[in-house]
Amino acid sequence: MHVGILTNFATPKGGAEKVAIESARGLAECGVAVTLIHGADGPADPLLDHPGIRRVGLGLVDVWERPAWRGAIEGIWNREAARRLDAALAALPDRPDVLHLHQWTRSLSPAIFPVLARSGLPVAITLHDYFLLCPNGLYYRFDTAEPCSVRPLSGPCLAASCDPQSRVHKAVRVARYVAQRAAITRTTDYRAIDLVHVSDGSRARIEPMMPGIGFRHHRIDNPVRVERAAPADPAAGDAVAFVGRFTREKGADLVAQGAHRAGIPSLFIGDGPLADELRAVPGTEVIGWRAPAEVEALLRRRARAVVAPSRWLETGPLTIYEALAAGIPAIASDRAGAAEKIRDGETGFVTAPDLAALAQAFGRLKDDALVRRLGRTAHAAYWSAPTTLAAHAGALCRLYAGMTAAAEAPSFQRSAVM
Repeated sequence: MHVGILTNFATPKGGAEKVAIESARGLAECGVAVTLIHGADGPADPLLDHPGIRRVGLGLVDVWERPAWRGAIEGIWNREAARRLDAALAALPDRPDVLHLHQWTRSLSPAIFPVLARSGLPVAITLHDYFLLCPNGLYYRFDTAEPCSVRPLSGPCLAASCDPQSRVHKAVRVARYVAQRAAITRTTDYRAIDLVHVSDGSRARIEPMMPGIGFRHHRIDNPVRVERAAPADPAAGDAVAFVGRFTREKGADLVAQGAHRAGIPSLFIGDGPLADELRAVPGTEVIGWRAPAEVEALLRRRARAVVAPSRWLETGPLTIYEALAAGIPAIASDRAGAAEKIRDGETGFVTAPDLAALAQAFGRLKDDALVRRLGRTAHAAYWSAPTTLAAHAGALCRLYAGMTAAAEAPSFQRSAVM
């Protein structure tokens, strides 16, 4: 089998690229031929250095690095991205059996959807976020700091000042969404798209908003690249840890304030717009981005728990899964897909993204015996059914086999989507 994986970058600039790259590696290790096509130039992750992986860069530029006017135009419809992707697919020495899209908003744009249609290949899309149905991608209102409750592109949606930056940015994102929807809608000679959901919660939210015709829905866990080892001793740690981008929708501010209220230090690994605000909270340590191996070592040495108190309906934060795999208790928002992996009170805690609730959970972490028990149970529970890279690749192979079989069936009907 030959799989074409499409994403914005060949290095992890977010969870979508991280999963795309790890998927490529896992599939290659299973003997699947992989071509990873990335839009923007830049360094490649070492995981892509495998004889079973061909890497094709389209030489595009991240729209975030463009002047605002040009970034807006290319974000809505990047003709050059479509032309280069079309040429890249035509130039491949071996035609892929399936194409798997992970992200398209920062270098590829909705212009690639007609190209995918013309390829005639089965297409899968992993929904790491809500860009397929929501203009701002998070299905979240930044003006009210709450998840959205209106139907995308309805009157209330268009009127809402929900963008994290401005109404002008909202207008650009709406234009991109309209272009995206039109690109898929007018492509009548198109194979059904297989949508991959990374948590039960995100599937339950997204599936009812997607018309049934033209979409098949699947549930596959994101991979966790943690080697099995003895469980950590979280009771020896000194802080609650947050790993990732420091933003309000991810609840970084709640971690710092909740830890301070509970009288326990907090450790932040990463960066983001709230970095200076976090540093101003007593007991908070911000250390910036670190390589994955260093992050794992830091968490094993210092974390009493890893926390992801998302205000948005996060599909599946990987840091929670990685903590459980290492035997570190996890605390997740009841809005996050990762909460599905936590046994509340047994492997960690599931809380509302609320300061009082988090402070109460953090206060419980002062009990060494409890923290040690939570960690041991988390480790045992995770490894009883691990979401390893090999397990992820196996699930993808079964998905692709079903997609190719459906495409080859005599009764197969091409249909419009959306």
